[in-house]
Amino acid sequence: MGSETATQLPLIDFSKIYLHQSTPDDWNSVKIQVHEALTEYGFFRASMAGMSPEFRSSLFGSLDQLFDLPMETKLKSISDKPFHGYIGHSPTMPLYESMAVPDAPVAGEVEAFTNFFWPHGNPVFSESIRNISDKLYWLDRTVRKMVIESMGLEKYSDDHMDSTKHLLRVAKYRGPDTDESITGLTSHIDKTTLSILYQNEVAGLELETKSGEWIRVKQSPDSFTVFVGEVFHAWSNGRLHAPYHRVMMTGKETRYSLGLFSVPKPSYITRVPHELVTEEHPLLFNPFDYDEFLKHMFTGKIGANADALDTYCGAKESELTTYSKS
Repeated sequence: MGSETATQLPLIDFSKIYLHQSTPDDWNSVKIQVHEALTEYGFFRASMAGMSPEFRSSLFGSLDQLFDLPMETKLKSISDKPFHGYIGHSPTMPLYESMAVPDAPVAGEVEAFTNFFWPHGNPVFSESIRNISDKLYWLDRTVRKMVIESMGLEKYSDDHMDSTKHLLRVAKYRGPDTDESITGLTSHIDKTTLSILYQNEVAGLELETKSGEWIRVKQSPDSFTVFVGEVFHAWSNGRLHAPYHRVMMTGKETRYSLGLFSVPKPSYITRVPHELVTEEHPLLFNPFDYDEFLKHMFTGKIGANADALDTYCGAKESELTTYSKS
């Protein structure tokens, strides 16, 4: 089955809200669109102002500089935390390499990452990454706030917003120099709360609908791709759909992307709000510690497949009617 389908990826305009030019009606209209997209598809495209050609040129030029560094330099970016260190040119994903900027929205973290690779500094790189991080961070918090409001769960808003940290991953996908589709990144569901991607205009990202159709994301210069991760799916008691996605590459051009991933902070216990547990929607996931979940997954105690979180903390049938509201 081909990757392209007639189904269109929802496009939602956040420009008025981002520029502080919106009315309450504008906010509510966008909020409804966000809720519908994330429950039906698990993803949408978000357009925003401020993505000028000069900004994009500086941003993707900076990524070109980063990935053009010698391999021995890139390999120094190591971490014992999952998804944090350098990943590159594995046998299963030979076109893909990426690096991470932990806590990118936090003041000074982008500069620390920059100075690690360029000890004498690289102001253009720092400014480009910091600016895109700020935009991604704003969009992450805005979308999550809208989801919480749309569910009538405003009393959980502060706790939910304060519960997350952020990881920025920058990635390069080498063009395979063929017209055949080659896997750049294998099909998976993100183990995150929310994931937001920004990329250059080289196609490759594909998302799967509930019906099994794969949609190729046609990125425009001012749009981002927002999709639900497994943690948000669990928190919403299954109401938000966490989609499979992948990268399929063709041709000679290089694809660059940046992804901001929000995940629970260490020791925070993610639990389903009791208002979302009903006879029609019985409890699907018991409370869980995200870092402990990752440890189980990456030490092989549970598989790293789409059922990983359900295997780790899925509610058993005997527990469905005994969920505590505390």
